[in-house]
Amino acid sequence: MTEDIIAAIATPPGRGSVGIIRVSGPRLDSLLRGLVGHAVPIPPRTAVLTDFCTDAGDLIDRGLVLFFPAPHSYTGEDVVELQGHGGPVVTQLLLQRCFELGARPAEPGEFTKRAFLNNKIDLAQAESIADLIDAATAEAARCAARSLQGEFSREITALVTALIELRAQVEATLDFPEDDILLPEHAQIKRDLEKLRAKLKEVLAVSCQGSLLREGVRVVLAGQPNVGKSSLLNRLAGENLAIVTDIPGTTRDAIRQMISVQGVPLHIIDTAGLREPRDEVENIGISRTWIEISKADIVLWISDAVRTETWTGIPEIQQRLPVGAAQIQVKNKIDLIEAQPEKRILDETMEISISAKTGAGIDLLRTAILDAAGWSRRGEGIYMARARHLQALREAANHLTQAIAHIGQIDLLAEELRLSQRALAEITGEFASDDLLGEIFSRFCIGK
Repeated sequence: MTEDIIAAIATPPGRGSVGIIRVSGPRLDSLLRGLVGHAVPIPPRTAVLTDFCTDAGDLIDRGLVLFFPAPHSYTGEDVVELQGHGGPVVTQLLLQRCFELGARPAEPGEFTKRAFLNNKIDLAQAESIADLIDAATAEAARCAARSLQGEFSREITALVTALIELRAQVEATLDFPEDDILLPEHAQIKRDLEKLRAKLKEVLAVSCQGSLLREGVRVVLAGQPNVGKSSLLNRLAGENLAIVTDIPGTTRDAIRQMISVQGVPLHIIDTAGLREPRDEVENIGISRTWIEISKADIVLWISDAVRTETWTGIPEIQQRLPVGAAQIQVKNKIDLIEAQPEKRILDETMEISISAKTGAGIDLLRTAILDAAGWSRRGEGIYMARARHLQALREAANHLTQAIAHIGQIDLLAEELRLSQRALAEITGEFASDDLLGEIFSRFCIGK
């Protein structure tokens, strides 16, 4: 447990009805007495109306104080919350008074870091707090809440426990060979490893779904001029964000909008039409289009159902797509040829026929985007996951695969099991470097 006291404003900057200051550290009794005076008792976990005063006894503000004694607090230390009026000046005066009484400014995420270091939460739960705050959709918020409650951590802990049990059997034969400790039959070890790997694969699949909810999907609208890219953006967003005219080249710069489809955040990016540029401004816009395509998760190649010359361009986009990105052909303006919306697979490329003007086929397109992104889980059971979690799960799975290959070599088998366990333990923070902790908590807001 640390010996210093930290304080920070826990409410957003600006004016508001309430401003909250959070203080955490050991033995906060003297700080409390300095703030509210000797005559006011502050019972644990009870809101008390009091005056907040300067050292000379002058009034700073009048509000509520709550005291959470260690270890029954968010950080595991003594915690005090001061709830006053939400003006930025009065809140800063109250924070400065906390500094005068021995506190120092909290670093970003330091309250949550202390909760982790004091074993109130594990590292995955700590990250889920930031994910809950940053959630872009209701589904993402629900998944982050499940991770905060420990669902993801319990899955990881169960995998680690199974690995420890298997390691105990394997390493006993290495540590005490003179005791003739017999290892289970190779077939049984293989069955146990296969079962463990299958469970890990299931956790990885669910984690990938949670990662989609956290990160969202970058969807780039590309195509030749005047094929309806901006109209499609407006239709997907449900509002007129982009200017739509019959003049080719109206869109000169990328227009971005986040929408939610079945709880998955889609970052839609409308781009300049691809053609030989007519001027320097259009040339810059087209260059930016290719940059957006190179960073896309999914590219929607929009074409005009009437103008067959707009159907070309797929191979060049395919060459510029990042590894793992998908492409969907969208044949727009089917209302002009009185065609019905449909979904087809052409040379392993999905084609959706729509009308951005009437909305026909838009639901088909939304579903196709989610399918291309890999979204397959709906409802309960998904928990939030980050890129480092997915990397650790894949690393653990790879070591299990190597363990199966080395069943006949006990020393190699033991080492692969150890490495698999270590990879999983990094998720919850059982094994975590100071650099990793610094990177994670530096992304939190101050006061959390």
